[in-house]
Amino acid sequence: IYMMTGFSTFGLSAAMLQKLEEINFTAATPVQEKAIPLAMEGRDVLATAQTGTGKTAAFGLPLVHHLMNNPHSTALVMTPTRELAVQVMTQIKLFLPDNNMKFAVLIGGESILKQLTHLKGRPRIIVGTPGRINDHLERNSLTLKKTDFLVLDEADRMLDMGFGPQLEAICK
Repeated sequence: IYMMTGFSTFGLSAAMLQKLEEINFTAATPVQEKAIPLAMEGRDVLATAQTGTGKTAAFGLPLVHHLMNNPHSTALVMTPTRELAVQVMTQIKLFLPDNNMKFAVLIGGESILKQLTHLKGRPRIIVGTPGRINDHLERNSLTLKKTDFLVLDEADRMLDMGFGPQLEAICK
């Protein structure tokens, strides 16, 4: 029998634990139990799990925790598709104990002017697709100097889709 534990064992803040309780996150899934402690230590994590197993929380909770404890840091999450970028940002926003943290979703097919406005507000969480993130870097509308938390969500799929060169350029 596999016992699932509560999120209180991971060292998350009281405000985050309260938020998790409010959104009915009570027990960690196996991928969360394995990934969250490593990510909380600042270690690199490579996780593979089926859809619906809680991978977004496995990286999203340590991401929010890190930003709350490092007020000058930013985080970047790259996804292979626009739809996944929106879904990831929606999920991460659920974990924020307050609505003070600014974010930007940078995806193709959306207004570049709206994205430029969001970027001028100095977002701390940036979620997007490699192509559009690279566009913003080339325009100098995005800087990643303070980015010290990087997530490649569905990295295998991004590589399969030919995003390798963009991922390398962004990571540099």
